[in-house]
This record gives sequence, structure tokens and C-alpha cells, in this order.
Amino acid sequence: MSLVTVIAFTAATAMPVLDVPSGQPVELYEVLVDKVGTETWLRFRFLTPEIARDGGSITFAEAEADLEHLCAEVALPYLAEYDLAPEIVAVTLLDRPVVFGLTDPEATQFIDVFRVTSGACIWEGF
Repeated sequence: MSLVTVIAFTAATAMPVLDVPSGQPVELYEVLVDKVGTETWLRFRFLTPEIARDGGSITFAEAEADLEHLCAEVALPYLAEYDLAPEIVAVTLLDRPVVFGLTDPEATQFIDVFRVTSGACIWEGF
């Protein structure tokens, strides 16, 4: 497991709900800077209660476009604003708050990983 070296942002107050292709409500939960091996990763974690296994209405197939959209519309401007150049951007959708690095068997999480190339998010199929 990697060690989170810097917490760049944690939502302490209510954040605006973000527009995404699926139409589900999405709120930025936290942004973490992390070292994985020799690479710097920025992790953008979003609360998306509608992906919950029990009672949720959004499947991974419906949320998949949201992951790329959030990389392009939230992560890329964040990188530019703070002059950051990570090797990897990870976008995570969580149905509930989960402390990074801990497990919660009841939680649902969808994760996609991207490289930023020429100002675009390029999906990395891990």
C-alpha cells in the first residue's frame, strides 16, 4: 500500500453538487497527493450515494462516463490552478465516506485511473 504524503483538499463544508453525464448527485470529498513507487498520484474522491449496492440507482456502466468527465472537468483545472503535474490521476466514486487506505465491506467504490497527456485525461486500464 502507498503512503499518502499530502492532503491537498478535504471537504470540511458542504461542496456544490457537480453536474455529470449520469445525472447523479456528485460532491467532491477530498483530493490526496500520493506516492506509488516512483510516481506521484493525485486522487480525486467524490461522494456519490446513488452507486450504493443497496438502494442506489446508478450502475458502473452508467457512472463510467462520470469518471472521465470528473477527470477532465475537475481534476485538470485543479492541476492547472495549483501547478501540479502528477503521473497519474485517480478518480474514485464512493457511496459513503471511507478513510483512504481502510476497507469498508459495505461501501461501494468505482475507480478509474488516467494519465494526463497534452492536457487530456487518457484512461489507464489497470
